[in-house]
Amino acid sequence: MTSRKAVSLDFLKPVVELEYQIQQLNKMSNSYELSVKKELDGFNKQLYSLKHEIFQSLTPLQRLNLVRQADRPTTLDYIPYLMDDWIELHGDRGGADDPALVGGIGRLDGKTVVFIGHQRGKDTKDNVIRNFGMASPGGYRKALRLMRHANSFNFPILTFIDTPGAWAGIEAEKLGQGEAIAVNLRDMFSFDVPIICTILGEGGSGGALGIGIGDRILMLEYAVYTVATPEACAAILWKDSKQSLEAAEALKITSSDLKVLGIIDSIIKEPIGGSQENPLEAAHTLKTNLTQNLNNLLSLSGEARKELRYQKFRRMGTFYEC
Repeated sequence: MTSRKAVSLDFLKPVVELEYQIQQLNKMSNSYELSVKKELDGFNKQLYSLKHEIFQSLTPLQRLNLVRQADRPTTLDYIPYLMDDWIELHGDRGGADDPALVGGIGRLDGKTVVFIGHQRGKDTKDNVIRNFGMASPGGYRKALRLMRHANSFNFPILTFIDTPGAWAGIEAEKLGQGEAIAVNLRDMFSFDVPIICTILGEGGSGGALGIGIGDRILMLEYAVYTVATPEACAAILWKDSKQSLEAAEALKITSSDLKVLGIIDSIIKEPIGGSQENPLEAAHTLKTNLTQNLNNLLSLSGEARKELRYQKFRRMGTFYEC
């Protein structure tokens, strides 16, 4: 996977400092031919314990900052590890080919599938090209074209969500952003083929929902999924974006909260430190989960899947008054 420079987060400073000490000790041992294996083993155990302690107690806002890191694997980082063979497909057949939303066809565990996912940039220049993973109406229409193709040829659909939200510019509204997302929602409920949606990083608002209707909703352990960013929520409710910490707590954006609420079906374990710490391990775990869920869904009929999909989303948000 492509290496990208990450900005150090405040809560990770103790980890960074300890990693630096281990690095310096390694250099010293190589330079002076010293045997410091015992000391290094001790430091590495200390590092593991420190990481475990920090990542077990991350706040919702810290999780959000973690998944916004530049070195967090994206859709196109995962695909080569998930698929045996794959090719990216382009265009919405209406004159647009949005680079913020990618898709194609591939083989997962020998089964032909269509994949679609948000794609953030790898650096500032790439982020400008990819619009920071915020898809335009053309992107959602491209996704719909690929999903309709998958439904026609009986290919399962895999979607990968990682966006702060759909592009909210005036031009996007002129091109029918709301309509494009709404049509995707409608059609995804009607497809006969299995649909598995995975939240890789930040799943924000209608931009996430535009490819987020599925039979199974999977979520990486440290990922977040929310109706609005904590900053936007704080600005709306309290007219103060600095209250994003309180907003993040109230929004219930973490994988554990959403599992309890029935919004997602499964939490996929990440390496300690997040998927960016060990992308290969993260991809292997994700592939195992996708394969298991796909095999389970393929054992059901198309009509049974559609009914379960419908009932799944009907149950969301229900409550009982005492």
